[in-house]
Amino acid sequence: MHATTFHNHRSNSRKNSTWCQSKTKEAGTVVRAQKRGVLILPGLGNNKADYHDLSIFLKELGLTVEVAAIARLDWSRNALALTDGNWWKGTLKPRPAVDWYLERVDTAMQALKRSVDGAPVTVLTHSAGGWLGRVYLKDFGITGVDRFVSLGSPHQPPPKGILDQTRGILTYCSDACPGAFHSEISYVTIASNFVRGVNLSSEGTLLAKFAGAGYQQVCGEAEVEGDFIVPVQTAHLEGALNINLNGAFHSPLGAKVSFLGPWYGSEEYLSQRVHLLSRNSIELGSSGLEPKSIEEFVGNL
Repeated sequence: MHATTFHNHRSNSRKNSTWCQSKTKEAGTVVRAQKRGVLILPGLGNNKADYHDLSIFLKELGLTVEVAAIARLDWSRNALALTDGNWWKGTLKPRPAVDWYLERVDTAMQALKRSVDGAPVTVLTHSAGGWLGRVYLKDFGITGVDRFVSLGSPHQPPPKGILDQTRGILTYCSDACPGAFHSEISYVTIASNFVRGVNLSSEGTLLAKFAGAGYQQVCGEAEVEGDFIVPVQTAHLEGALNINLNGAFHSPLGAKVSFLGPWYGSEEYLSQRVHLLSRNSIELGSSGLEPKSIEEFVGNL
């Protein structure tokens, strides 16, 4: 059910999978394990609370977790971009339009860095948090970050002739920070084959028709695979380790609806891929050397 396919990626032998160091004092040896930090960036329309279960799961594995403090109502701030002429031209840049989001991310990032005290940080993004995270790393810097993971994020701009729902920001990202932009960071992009869309005029389930209508707005095609919101083909970055899951729904809100089922961050999916947050995922993807169990993974943190 949860088959995974791997696509093009680059290798980087300089990246370490875990972080644990000993500190010695004159009175004796004190061993302090510094646990990797994970910063979660919410997707469009989501809030911090939507990632509570995901955060708890990661903390139980020994990771230090922060979620950017985004409230659902905060997303209405994006409407201010309507006053920018570039919004109407489709040439909008992320700043200052989404400065409010980036500032919340930076606040969470600084708190996380203080907590992990020098251990590396993984930026774990969901949906629009993916391209927002790329902008953050470009403009705020990558100090302390060695891994970027996106879950169902629309990274690619739509083809010409299709209305860009970001009003130009995705095109900006593709030009200003294309693909796996920072060589110091391991990039992992995760998509899902939850449902294949169909055209509204074609035969198919209501779910497939709704999905197809959404996919068409994102990539210009209805009859493609995706997670109900984001088509697979738009969720990957060149140079990243690209992974396709089978059956994961786009949003954590879907996990509460039986006919939609678990999402990317649900334990049944995450438990199989959690090593991607803190191991050298590039090498693992090429060699297939994954931990045999969660216990083995935790023991290596």
